[in-house]
Amino acid sequence: MNRDEIVTELFRMRDVDYALLQAKIIPTVAADRIIGVRTPALRAFAKDLYKDRDKEDFLSCTPHQYFDEDQLHAFVISLEKDFDKCIAEADAFLPFIDNWATCDQLSPKAFKREPEKLLQYIQSWIKSDQTYTVRFAIGMLMRHFLDERFEVGYADMVAEVKSEEYYINMMIAWYFATALAKQYDRIVPYLEGKRLDGWVHNKAIRKSVESYRITDEQKAYLKTLKVR
Repeated sequence: MNRDEIVTELFRMRDVDYALLQAKIIPTVAADRIIGVRTPALRAFAKDLYKDRDKEDFLSCTPHQYFDEDQLHAFVISLEKDFDKCIAEADAFLPFIDNWATCDQLSPKAFKREPEKLLQYIQSWIKSDQTYTVRFAIGMLMRHFLDERFEVGYADMVAEVKSEEYYINMMIAWYFATALAKQYDRIVPYLEGKRLDGWVHNKAIRKSVESYRITDEQKAYLKTLKVR
């Protein structure tokens, strides 16, 4: 399928009410760029497009005109099984991501297979001057390096990110809230030592106390760590 055929198919699947909802929750994307294709339909379309030998033409046609094209692009990359090809496609696409939804939907399965290689890219992405590249890097640390691969150096990488960007700071808070649930004893010192900016610090605590994975005792203590 060429790009025009892909866009025609996206409009065929359009849900106007859903487009209006997306416009409200994704304020960084102009409403006229949102077609309104629901995620399950986009995922199914991505599976078909992934098998299309001409899909490279679509992936190289950036920046895309429509948000839904960006979403489709992210889903196609996420299906790529070859790590080196997947990382190259993700690296090429990241500069064109302009919203939290596409950033968070980009979740390649291939990344699980080569964590050491992935880490090298994360270390580069997290230093980017692009909001969603940094957000993606933190998301990848949260997804792939908070369990058996966790090291405090990875949390240090996130704590060292200082930004005025809301969508970066939200991801930092999300990272530390998730890290508290998985690595409480090794993460709580970041809050005790006030290693995070105030807003991020308090947001991480708020997310943590809302989590069922944090004990009542831990929640009570975390509340005492809030900053004013």
